[in-house]
Amino acid sequence: MPPIPGSGLAKGLAVTLRTLTKKTVTAQYPDVQPELPPRTRGVIGLFEENCTVCMLCARECPDWCIYIDSHKETVPAAVPGGRERSRNVLDRFAIDFSLCMYCGICIEVCPFDALFWSPEFEYAETDIRDLTHERDKLREWMWTVPEPPALDPGAEEPKELAAARKTADKLAAAQEAAAQEAAAQEAAAQEAAAQQAAGPEAGQETGQDGTTDTHGEGGTA
Repeated sequence: MPPIPGSGLAKGLAVTLRTLTKKTVTAQYPDVQPELPPRTRGVIGLFEENCTVCMLCARECPDWCIYIDSHKETVPAAVPGGRERSRNVLDRFAIDFSLCMYCGICIEVCPFDALFWSPEFEYAETDIRDLTHERDKLREWMWTVPEPPALDPGAEEPKELAAARKTADKLAAAQEAAAQEAAAQEAAAQEAAAQQAAGPEAGQETGQDGTTDTHGEGGTA
């Protein structure tokens, strides 16, 4: 059946009329923040502890907007007689967001879960050169990354949570050790001050009859 002449125009006018009858809603940004989906591609966050400087993200980036610098350090043998090993230590990790096209390839190819999408989007700059953000800023954005979806009760814990918990435990242990060492030093200082205040009378005991007992071979003085 051939279309009725003017039916397309009528459908278009119907859409226009429905739109005219709806109430206009204006997004009051920046006074009211928008409700973004949890996996919004806003900015890339860096979880530095997971980065092994494998350079996969920089090599696979189609825009070459990731800059990584590192150096090698020698790790002592874990057991006596073992071999020393070398590992890469991250010196610089920067992303030029004036070149980034938010394709997410760097996040997908990272084998150690060091890069994540953050919904943060308010990082505009007046100078394009300021859009190259270093690892400190990327690490700050890491804490705005939403939690991964809930897993089955019998599933393994996400790698990023395990790595974060391990890092937090190491930091807590280091802080506790530093606090114990400081307390020991303070106690030693107080004991030394007490001995210095006692002077030459330290190590002597006075009996009930007024005689002084010295803890030496001379017996009673």
